[in-house]
Amino acid sequence: MTTGGPPPVVTPTSVLPRGVLAGYALGSLVTGAFGTVPGLLLLPYLTDTLGVAAGVAGLLVLLPKAWDVLVNPVAGRISDRRGSRRPFLLIAGLVLGVLFAAIFAAPFPSGVASGAYVAVAFLAAATAFAFFQVPYVAMPAELTDGYAERTRLMTWRVAVLALAILVSGALAPLVVELTGGGREGHRWSGAFIGGLIVVGTLATFLGTRKAAYRTAGESEPSLRAQLRVAGGNAPFRALLICWVVQAAGIGTMLAGVKYFADHILVQKSGATFLFAAFVGPALLVMPLWTAVGRRHGKLVSLIAASLLFTAGALALLTAPVLPAVAVYLIVAVVGAGYAGQQVFAMAMLPDCIAHDTERTGRRQAGVFTGLWTAGETLGLALGPGIYALLLQVFGYVSSVTGESAVQSDTARLGVLLGFTVVPALLVGVAVLALRRYDDRPPVAGEPVDNPSVWTTEGRTPEKE
Repeated sequence: MTTGGPPPVVTPTSVLPRGVLAGYALGSLVTGAFGTVPGLLLLPYLTDTLGVAAGVAGLLVLLPKAWDVLVNPVAGRISDRRGSRRPFLLIAGLVLGVLFAAIFAAPFPSGVASGAYVAVAFLAAATAFAFFQVPYVAMPAELTDGYAERTRLMTWRVAVLALAILVSGALAPLVVELTGGGREGHRWSGAFIGGLIVVGTLATFLGTRKAAYRTAGESEPSLRAQLRVAGGNAPFRALLICWVVQAAGIGTMLAGVKYFADHILVQKSGATFLFAAFVGPALLVMPLWTAVGRRHGKLVSLIAASLLFTAGALALLTAPVLPAVAVYLIVAVVGAGYAGQQVFAMAMLPDCIAHDTERTGRRQAGVFTGLWTAGETLGLALGPGIYALLLQVFGYVSSVTGESAVQSDTARLGVLLGFTVVPALLVGVAVLALRRYDDRPPVAGEPVDNPSVWTTEGRTPEKE
């Protein structure tokens, strides 16, 4: 079947220059830092430094991020109407760097006033992040229409993302400790991560300045029409559901790192070591996941990575009776699974977008990525909310000293279950959403750069 669509590939070989690959990937310094540090530090900052009750703290973390569910599709629509997405990266990224530092400024002595301030600053930062993240995630579908090239681009991006998570997630708690802890330590940590965001913003803006872009002709006439098209894209719908549920699982685990380190491992700088164990090996397994994806396809590889994450998370239930080294090794297995999830889910997203562009001829990648990032944001926001609810139910005691209070055995059980069983269930169950997703290789005579992607329902491509 022949459909109207975008022009041919960007270059005859559809191979992206290394400079563009690196420039685009460096934007993950921004997405990695903002996606990691609030989920890692914000909940314990509210409960153990500002003295906010766990349940209330969970709401303060959840609501600003949930706001992005509304903002992200709007950001996608706006960026689709512009000729270039790069100006969005520059302006939103620089604003985000300043606002991120403001989140941990804590200008009020009262815990209640400080908690309200954190919520407002976090809301503003989340809005700025939406206008960076949505155009950024939309760019791969326009940089190349090569099926394999998108995996290569995502491999570069996820490698930098893993490095960004390692640097921001491991060093942010360390900066807090080295600068005196409490409110002052968190101020320095917020400034450090804000600076990292600014560096990533400038790097990706300058690094992609010479990139060629593939664009389709027209976009849908209204946001409602675009959302209807995105909702009717069966492969995208299946992948999005899986991604949101898995993001909730990952967000729950991220929220529990500091609590797990303090109350289960009981090790100084344990959060830093946990992050190093989680992300460090991920950098090493990227070539392995690329080879697995080339041999077995993206869908099978995503499922395998998800199950590896699930198995590792469940194995951490034994952490109270294991030596710390064994715990870190298990966390490394979880991190390897997480790396695969990131690579293949984000490589499958441009396939779904290209499938839509090929059959409609319209430029609407921003709407798909707006929904995608909105879903991811919601999932990552739900994670700390879920973890905070568990802490509240199991009787966790808050503190205003900058150090966690002594907890009961019941509270420690809640800390453990929230870090292990809940993430495992969410990530494992989410793959069921992919049971109808069909990621077949191109059939004979079909262009390699434009394979069919659809669900098994009906075994035929979607039609308008």
